[in-house]
Amino acid sequence: MDYKKIAKENLITLFIIFIAFALDRISKINIINNQINNGPIFVNDFLNLQLVWNTGIGFGLLNFEANLFYHFISGLIAIIILVIVYICIQADRFEKISYAMVIGGAIGNLYDRLSYFAVPDFIDIHIGNYHWFTFNIADIFITIGITILLIKEFFLKKK
Repeated sequence: MDYKKIAKENLITLFIIFIAFALDRISKINIINNQINNGPIFVNDFLNLQLVWNTGIGFGLLNFEANLFYHFISGLIAIIILVIVYICIQADRFEKISYAMVIGGAIGNLYDRLSYFAVPDFIDIHIGNYHWFTFNIADIFITIGITILLIKEFFLKKK
C-alpha cells in the first residue's frame, strides 16, 4: 500500500473541500453586504444577483420556520455529510474529487443553516418572467460533484 499516494489524495480532497467552502463563504458575505447597501445587481437580461433567504432544503423546497422540524432537518443534513465523508474516504481518486465538491458545498450550506437559520441564495437565472430556482456557489459545487458521480456511474463504469 502506497501511503504517500493515499496521503496526497486525501490532502487534495481536503483542499477541494476547503476551496468549495471558502468560495461559498466569500460569495455569500459579499452578496449579503452588497444587498444591504445597494440592493439587487442586474448583470444582464438573464442573470441577477438578488439575495433570497432559503429556510427550506435544496432550491427552496419545503420552506419552513426555524422550529423543531427545521433543526431535525439540519441534524439529518449533518449526518448525511458524515456518511458522505466516510464514503469519500473509501472512494478512488476520481470519486474523491466529486465527493469533496459535494462535501464542501454541503458544509457551506449547513454552516449558514446553523449561523443564520437560513441559507442565502442569490444567483437568479431567468428568461423573461421564467425564473429558475435561486441558488448559490455551494449549490453549484454540490451539483457538479453529483453530476460527475452520475456520469461515472452510468457512462464510465467498467463492465
